[in-house]
Amino acid sequence: MLITNNRQPIGIFDSGLGGLSVVRAMTELLPNEDIVYFGDTGRVPYGTRSRQTIEQYTRQDIAFLQSKNVKLIIAACGTVSSVASHIGEACGLPFVGVVKPTAAAAVQATNNQKIGVIGTAATVASGSYSKEIARLDDTVQVFGQPCQLFVQMVEEGFIGENDPIALAVCERYLQPLKEQGVDTLILGCTHFPLLIPVIRKVMGEGVTLIDSGKATADYVADYLAGQNLLNESAGGQQSYFVSDRTEAFAQVAGRFLGREIPSVSQVVLE
Repeated sequence: MLITNNRQPIGIFDSGLGGLSVVRAMTELLPNEDIVYFGDTGRVPYGTRSRQTIEQYTRQDIAFLQSKNVKLIIAACGTVSSVASHIGEACGLPFVGVVKPTAAAAVQATNNQKIGVIGTAATVASGSYSKEIARLDDTVQVFGQPCQLFVQMVEEGFIGENDPIALAVCERYLQPLKEQGVDTLILGCTHFPLLIPVIRKVMGEGVTLIDSGKATADYVADYLAGQNLLNESAGGQQSYFVSDRTEAFAQVAGRFLGREIPSVSQVVLE
């Protein structure tokens, strides 16, 4: 698939809903860009799958977006970015995962050289953030903590800073990172920005939270500008596709985007 003009859409995919936090950051930063979003809601979560399965799903997700004639693909999924970024890098289009831009933002933010990483089990086990941070600054210590229940909490709406379930789970997961004294915390799953109020309450105001959606949007904006691929015409159209029921996706999408979405289409991946 070739890039023929800067008005082609940007393709974004995720295992489910979390990638909508990237969509929100992208639309705020680049309002003229058209976006095609695919959420693999029929096979969520990816974070508990084997490497081989994640790679297979990634190939199918990318092929779908390529069929929509996109000019760039974003893996708005910490698991894919950590385990299967090589699949995207070989797809023949500009490809951006969330790990590299998020790691760079964290290295720039830390003062005590102690960075925490929270994500799915697959993301943390891959060591992707540790490797990228070490490449950028080998004096930084990285402490990983899998927080698998965070995904379910977000999708069920347990996200308030005073919600007893959210507070209890966050305190249980984040205590080891508090004990290590991290001053910067990477939200290594795109679901997690919705938990920022409760995470900040547990970690304290002195800890900088790095939103992978915002970091990725900043990186993509710089890349498109450098390649003369920014859409400077009136645009901003968004199309949403999922692999399972559209009603459930549409209901929860508003939490991520801060607004309702007009329509969602269901597709079957080959």
